[in-house]
Amino acid sequence: MRLKLVAVFSLLMLILASPAPAEKKKKDEDAGKRSVQGIVTDNADRAINGAVVQLKNTKTLQVISFITQKDGAYRFHGLNPDVDYVLKADHDGASSSNKTLSSFDSRTKAVINLKISK
Repeated sequence: MRLKLVAVFSLLMLILASPAPAEKKKKDEDAGKRSVQGIVTDNADRAINGAVVQLKNTKTLQVISFITQKDGAYRFHGLNPDVDYVLKADHDGASSSNKTLSSFDSRTKAVINLKISK
């Protein structure tokens, strides 16, 4: 009986300890990465709710999107520091100009605000 109890306890400890290495691996993967965030506004500098911000990887041409909330904020994280990214926002048929997050930009947390002109 005691042997079964030890075996069950050992198995339980193994299961509980498993997520910790996965979390450490995730933190290690994010090390050396960068992020970009900002606010999408209109000509009157009012935040735009529901604007679609697109982030394009210039090497792979992959595009990911973020839809802004009431405060007009967007954020992309886990970006490769060796890649250039192009940002653009669209809302109600109008667009912002393209902005580039360059691989030469050494900031790990870049801030790029986008203005949509109608």
